[in-house]
Amino acid sequence: MIDAAITDAGLGDAEDDDFDAVEAPDSLLPDHRYHDREISWLAFNQRVLELAEDPTLPELERSNFLAIFASNLDEFFMVRVAGLKRRIVTGLAVPTNVGRAPSDVLADISREAHALQLRHAQAWTDLVRPALADAGIEITDWDQLGESEQAALTEYFQLHVFPVLMPLAVDPAHPFPYISGLSLNLAIRIRNARTGRQEFARLKVPPMLPRLVAVPGTSEIVRYLPLEDLISNHLDDLFPGMEVLDHHAFRLTRNEDVEIEEDESENLIQALEAELLRRRFGPPIRLEIADDMDDVTLDLLIKELDITDQEVYRLPSPLDLRGLFSLSKVNRPDLRYPPHLPTTAVAFQPTGSSSRADIFAAIRKNDVLVHHPYESFATSVQAFLEQAARDPHVLAIKQTLYRTSGDSPVVQALIDAAEAGKQVLALVEVKARFDEANNIVWARKLEKAGVHVVYGLVGLKTHCKLALVIREEEGMLRHYSHVGTGNYNPKTSRVYEDFGLFTADAQVGKDLTRLFNELSGYAIEKKFKRLLVAPLHLRKGLLRLINAERKIAEAGRPAHIRIKVNSMVDEEIIDALYRASQAGVKVDIWVRGICSIKTDLPGVSDNITVRSILGRYLEHSRIFTFENDGDPQVFIGSADMMHRNLDRRVEALVRVTDERHVKELLDFFDLAMDDGTSSWHLGAGGVWERHSVDADGKPLVDLQDRTMNQVRRRRRSRSVR
Repeated sequence: MIDAAITDAGLGDAEDDDFDAVEAPDSLLPDHRYHDREISWLAFNQRVLELAEDPTLPELERSNFLAIFASNLDEFFMVRVAGLKRRIVTGLAVPTNVGRAPSDVLADISREAHALQLRHAQAWTDLVRPALADAGIEITDWDQLGESEQAALTEYFQLHVFPVLMPLAVDPAHPFPYISGLSLNLAIRIRNARTGRQEFARLKVPPMLPRLVAVPGTSEIVRYLPLEDLISNHLDDLFPGMEVLDHHAFRLTRNEDVEIEEDESENLIQALEAELLRRRFGPPIRLEIADDMDDVTLDLLIKELDITDQEVYRLPSPLDLRGLFSLSKVNRPDLRYPPHLPTTAVAFQPTGSSSRADIFAAIRKNDVLVHHPYESFATSVQAFLEQAARDPHVLAIKQTLYRTSGDSPVVQALIDAAEAGKQVLALVEVKARFDEANNIVWARKLEKAGVHVVYGLVGLKTHCKLALVIREEEGMLRHYSHVGTGNYNPKTSRVYEDFGLFTADAQVGKDLTRLFNELSGYAIEKKFKRLLVAPLHLRKGLLRLINAERKIAEAGRPAHIRIKVNSMVDEEIIDALYRASQAGVKVDIWVRGICSIKTDLPGVSDNITVRSILGRYLEHSRIFTFENDGDPQVFIGSADMMHRNLDRRVEALVRVTDERHVKELLDFFDLAMDDGTSSWHLGAGGVWERHSVDADGKPLVDLQDRTMNQVRRRRRSRSVR
């Protein structure tokens, strides 16, 4: 699907499927040339933790990074660790990307994750919790409360907590209860005052109640008590006539990855709903326990949950620091990042006396490149779809939906368009991990409104971010296209860094029309002009582009490859980059998360630089640029450099052709790679070193702050004109 684009770039024959041309068989690469992907992911989460440990960050932002670390690690266990275990159990334990047995990798993960979780707990106890207290936000213990405060919280317990608690006894008449994944629980040992017999009970901390309970008072200090602490100090109310001997917190993580086997006759929605039900009963993969848990209780949990000692994580209380997300409700803007308000992209700013821009007129004038969250999603993508829904000249709207919010104005615009009599196609990816249930709800709501809902191609996730509007103008049909790097989700657009290209280019419109036909029908389309599409030809196209850059370097001319992705894992792409580096190509990799490429291979990776940037926004855009002998080839889109993205998903990159946009993307990338910009540098042994201050101790440039300021200046300069 990249073929025509390659031809346009002068890089090869569009019909040439000879793949040997991209290889360099005389270039020998070392055997141990990849970092383990799972350990690399843990290194990414360590970078998140380092932000929480940074005393220069606002206190509530530090607590938020602790919660993000915890949430990330949960998903890692539910998906990655669960996948490794499943491969071992089923006998499909093929070696990992570094040639190691999954069982050995699990041991490595256990060692690294244990150390990280202890460091995470220590960061809360020794760094963030005291810093919050100094700033007037105190997470307290029951014993530190005064009598009046305890009395007020006891009343709260009786009115709001006690009625929803469900203690479950374990004895010959009551089998060990099912422990749901990620639930916080209390393991309680009690003695029957009448018989003297000891019993065990499990109590689930209700997830629908606030995890941090506000302590009543008029003090300037805001105080909270963890819900499990409140419950623990009222256990006598739950077990009248019993003596409570001991109680300990514990938490279980289960395999919650979805495995769907598809065939052409299967009803995907029904199959997915059944799988979501089965997900609740996935096998245990991690048991977190409070560090004061006694051996008797622990042995019981290990036996009943059928879990190994390696999978037990003994941690200081409190468990499950995702509860710190609730501190986002605290009204202390002085303890957060200074506000960054998204601006309206210059091209979409209203003109004259109008309060609303004509999005279509702006796109007809020039391609528009929008950078979220620095530029507003609401006044660009959302406005584009809402205008299309109400415009009587719009005949059809086609869109992919991978993840969207629960009250999505994007989905509402599609519904409004369908109800207005327009042809509307929504390709809903119901297998978007952990958003499956939400997407099923939206798919059915769209269908009821008359939207044509399809679920993509069998065996492939549709991950591309595409929207196409067909409008009748002067008796002709014009295509208005949007290709993005991020989801059509108004909520995440406020915190995810992404690019989106709007264009009225007829060729892009034809490309999208063909692609949507392929996704919704039986068309098999191989020719695209400005799109690079997976799974058929994106891998080939990227390898050809990398190979072309290598040949330029071998001819003695400057060559430069820049790639920004969330993950860099695919071995074939990495090997091509190694060969390019050997030939003298300058290779800059900007990666947020997993990175399997090495920078410490003499004679192989000498020209490869890898940086990572984490901050207030989640770096999410994907950018691919090739110097191409002075005629840069620049693409943005949805694909990461992973097997699943290149081989098992429908992905799309669009070539950016406007010289202003090309320069903007190159400048943005080069600022990120500059030694004067705060970032993590990948070094020897896969160690990431943070560079946040210069030799004099002065803070380095914050890329995200600098980008926001540049966007503001761009708007002000337009206003002055």
